[in-house]
Amino acid sequence: MNYPITPDGRYFVVRGRLWRTSNPALPETTREQLVRELMAARRAVRAKEPDARARVDAAKRALGERGPVWWSDGAPDWNRHLAKNTPYAQWYASLDSAHDRA
Repeated sequence: MNYPITPDGRYFVVRGRLWRTSNPALPETTREQLVRELMAARRAVRAKEPDARARVDAAKRALGERGPVWWSDGAPDWNRHLAKNTPYAQWYASLDSAHDRA
């Protein structure tokens, strides 16, 4: 499923909420390894294995989706905020307009 990505590439939007993307500076092999670990950890959560949630958190932090931001321009983190309540509001509203015209 393709979700809209903010023009700066920092977030994707699901049901109006911003979610931080993975750090694009990660080497592809590292990113793939971390995504595999994340998926395994999510399966472990469903299986109610001990420490599974900590594994999910560790993988997401290593990917840059949680914890300190991966960008260096000092911009705040809008992760988990509604897009309409952030500086991305106008961009997000334009998506609906473009969709209505299609």
